[in-house]
Amino acid sequence: MPQAEPHELLTQKPGFLTSEDWWAVWLGIFIFVLGSAQIGGVDLLGWVAKYNVWIDAGSAVAPNSKNFAFLGGAGSVLATYVFLLAITTAGAYFMGQRVKRFVIGFTVLYAVTVISSLIGNFAYLAATPDKLGKFGIGWSLGLGELGFVVALVLGLIVGNFFPRATAYLSTAAKPEWYIKTGIVILGMSIGIKTVGAMGLAGTVIFRGICAVIEAYLIYWPVVYILSRKVFKFTPEWAAPMASGISICGVAAAIATGSAIRARAIVPTILSSVIIVFVAVELLVLPWVAATFFPDDPLVAGAWMGLAVKSDGGAVASGAITDSLIRAKALALYGVNYQEGWGLMATTTAKVFIDVFIGIWAFILAVVWSVFPIQRNRREGAKKVSFREIGQRFPKFIIGFAATFLILLLWGLADPSIVKSASAGAGQANILRGVFFGLCFFSIGLITNVRKLWQEGLGRIVGVYAVALGGFILWVGLGISYLFYHGILPPIVG
Repeated sequence: MPQAEPHELLTQKPGFLTSEDWWAVWLGIFIFVLGSAQIGGVDLLGWVAKYNVWIDAGSAVAPNSKNFAFLGGAGSVLATYVFLLAITTAGAYFMGQRVKRFVIGFTVLYAVTVISSLIGNFAYLAATPDKLGKFGIGWSLGLGELGFVVALVLGLIVGNFFPRATAYLSTAAKPEWYIKTGIVILGMSIGIKTVGAMGLAGTVIFRGICAVIEAYLIYWPVVYILSRKVFKFTPEWAAPMASGISICGVAAAIATGSAIRARAIVPTILSSVIIVFVAVELLVLPWVAATFFPDDPLVAGAWMGLAVKSDGGAVASGAITDSLIRAKALALYGVNYQEGWGLMATTTAKVFIDVFIGIWAFILAVVWSVFPIQRNRREGAKKVSFREIGQRFPKFIIGFAATFLILLLWGLADPSIVKSASAGAGQANILRGVFFGLCFFSIGLITNVRKLWQEGLGRIVGVYAVALGGFILWVGLGISYLFYHGILPPIVG
């Protein structure tokens, strides 16, 4: 495995207006403020384009609010483009990028993201089993996150077969910036969802927290040791790999990579592998869970949350699992479970897994700064000052914590805001999806497949396959069974 030079590790520039990390905070908080205006009855994000599962192309995209229905689908796509172009170009300018090239590159990235979202939401690809009748179709792959995979594949095609176009677009291809901004926005959604979940079922929440903590304590060290001792990866690779494979996919891999100052190629490669495995899990696990746990819906739901390593993938898996199990329980036992409780177990697990990303990234940032990990020995540093720890700390986590805590505490203090805050978080979450799409296309664009194999892609796939098939699925199932067995949803009728 090639070693990184010290200057390659210093990927973040200091400064409130010149750092990619800080600009993720500024953009994320700006969108958070716009979404939070819903609490005051003001709709500032209703024009954002929302992509719907479709069979008729005319209904594929529309403004997310009826207040802006006059824009139509094309108008909302254009409005979203102008808004995102304005705020990202401001960031690019202050970070010293070539503005004209960035504008052109971002325009291409956005267009590809729109196309990927439309393809990914085609009913035969994205409709969940309970929605087949609505679209008048007999089958669907049920892949709600396929749009991200499409964006990644298109990026790989351009990045590996059109080098001149890739070189021009690379100015705007900033996967870390886009995913970090998305994570800051994600804090808003998680914060208000946590308030709602606390109001719904304290027992499920408590057990979900316990399950997540136990999974963390088992998953992470085992994957790290497996990566280091069996597959011979350096700590620079092993730590993001352990987070990405064992915790929460792309977001965790990038957060960890940023915290320990890994080279940009590390989370980039890991993200490529993770999204493929998530797609496979989404195809397989819900049907396995429905086959073996029709009488234990919450066990199956929590398993999806602990096993599928992306927010959207896990929630989609939970929704499919909930639908399949309710249908099977009704057919086998004549029991009609109330909808959504299996999905709630999934969401609860993912909420607290996401919350823990920031905590874990902070812990790793301190450990990598204070202790003589391999990277520190290469730099010749045995002790690092608190100032250096502060510089290395991933700043976007501050934004994530802020958006999460503000809505969590506000919602707990005044439950009457939950409905309007959830609406605002939903609007902001649509923009998070766009940022994630930009991230995945950028990942593909800057990913040189030949270099991936040189860097050890085959071994990364090996670690993921061994970890997932060897213990993550089964430990996650065991923990889900331990905490949720025998807790059944209410029965309708």
